[in-house]
Amino acid sequence: MKKSIFLGLFLATVSLSAFAAEESETPKYWKTKGIVGVNASQTSFVNWSAGGDNTVSLNGFLDFGAYYKKGHLTWDTDFSTQYGTTYTKSNGWVKSSDKIEISTKVGHQIAPKWYVSGLVDFKTQYDKGYKDPKLKENYISKFMAPAYSNVALGFDYKPCSNFSAFMSPITGRMIIVTDSYLSDKGAFGVKEGKKFKFEAGAYVKLQYTKEIMTNVTLISKANFFTAYNKDFGNIVVNWENTINMKVNKFINANIYTNLQYDDLVKRYNSDGEKIGGARVQFKEMIGVGLAYKF
Repeated sequence: MKKSIFLGLFLATVSLSAFAAEESETPKYWKTKGIVGVNASQTSFVNWSAGGDNTVSLNGFLDFGAYYKKGHLTWDTDFSTQYGTTYTKSNGWVKSSDKIEISTKVGHQIAPKWYVSGLVDFKTQYDKGYKDPKLKENYISKFMAPAYSNVALGFDYKPCSNFSAFMSPITGRMIIVTDSYLSDKGAFGVKEGKKFKFEAGAYVKLQYTKEIMTNVTLISKANFFTAYNKDFGNIVVNWENTINMKVNKFINANIYTNLQYDDLVKRYNSDGEKIGGARVQFKEMIGVGLAYKF
């Protein structure tokens, strides 16, 4: 009986080895990469004369990419999501980061480093956002309010494996605000009472990834859009930078910045009343926690 078991294991090992050898000879058209992790921080005060508020912060994130190349055909898909929340005694739990973003791009090579490509992307968030967390009824965003999507046809320039520049003169940008409370206020550029806005325009998407030093990687993504209307030249900007610093196999530190500008996104006070025009938005996060690359 034992001899049979060992013989079976030996034959299975030989079969798997042969299969692995055969697989290694097969061209690999797909490449995937990703990172998933959670960052945390905590501050506590006991009889601290200078004062302060006890805080706990948690932030989870996932970035995944799947890339296909066979002959002149390429297909790149990226998915990024994160959600963070911070607890303070005065405000309770309040979200600090919130993003769902997916982009897919198909291209056909027409010249060295140049592709004719089509792109579709989508972006929204999970949870409600507030100007003042104490006034829960006056929220300023929520799931699918807003949501943004671009459908674009253009040219993709890929001079190397870590940089691409997609340029589209034919782009449809969609703004979706499914929430009646926000759409009735004309939030995010939709007309009051409307839940959808379409703009035709030009779109540029830049993406760069580089290991700037040992175990330190920079990921930079920048998107630019301008509509073909009276506001042509008024550019919507979304620029994200992430620096990942690998301490060891599981511990990771990162710095994240996000700069945005959209003339359609006006400013509101804590009571939900419009108080002014658009301004440059900027967010910065520094985190240390557990992360796993795959």
